[in-house]
Amino acid sequence: MKLIKPALFALAFSLPMAADAHRAWFLPASTVLSGEQPWVTVDAAVSNDIFYTDHAAMRLSSLDITAPDGSKVKAENPHTGKLRSTFDLQLKQDGTYKIAIAGSGLRARWETADGKRAFWPGRGQQPKPGDFEKAVPKDAKNLQVSYSSRRIETFITAGLPSEKALAPSNDGLEMQPISHPNDLFAGEKASFRFLIDGEPAKGASVTVIPAGVRYRNSQDDITVTADADGVASFAWPAAGRYWLEAEYKDGKAKPPATERSGVYVATFEVLPQ
Repeated sequence: MKLIKPALFALAFSLPMAADAHRAWFLPASTVLSGEQPWVTVDAAVSNDIFYTDHAAMRLSSLDITAPDGSKVKAENPHTGKLRSTFDLQLKQDGTYKIAIAGSGLRARWETADGKRAFWPGRGQQPKPGDFEKAVPKDAKNLQVSYSSRRIETFITAGLPSEKALAPSNDGLEMQPISHPNDLFAGEKASFRFLIDGEPAKGASVTVIPAGVRYRNSQDDITVTADADGVASFAWPAAGRYWLEAEYKDGKAKPPATERSGVYVATFEVLPQ
């Protein structure tokens, strides 16, 4: 069973799941740019209200930026404050960039001989390969082991959109665009395929929420379910920024896990017609 790098593991389980009030996100100042090698600034945070910095900064230690040609790009001027992180990106190539933070790993819970609940890994713990076998008793009572993944992404295009940076890694829950993420317009239908370890995530629940929740009495969310091919489709009701979250769970985990789950989050900008 693969164990992730410590920093990724910490991220995967320090951020809340969908049922919690806090939501993680990237927010580019713009997602479609032109000109010669333009610059863009990106915010990253975990918040109560979507796209408002009111809870905690997202750590950038695992930040991964893929350029249009598939190479990796380093963020410029990274800074992490109390409530948000921020960094700059110069778009030296024409095409689409993917910005991501991802992580996955094992979790276990059981009952001790005296009836107390036990968990692994502990809060803030950064497990290493082999720690599961050392930490979890082989005869643990009511042992439950799950393998979970989390991925947070956004996309930025200089000039014309391209596809190479969008290729999935086939690890955890991911989004494979059918509609290009930087070619979205109000009133048009969008379709995205969700994959779990490279296979269609049939039945994944997908929720889309427009920005500006703070100034509405409702979330105005759109919720759809992925079909047998993992495809979820919906129409953008208006121009603006949107936060998307997909969730998936099944019983196809590799031992010692018995449950496999994934959370995928992305920020999109929808332009007017």
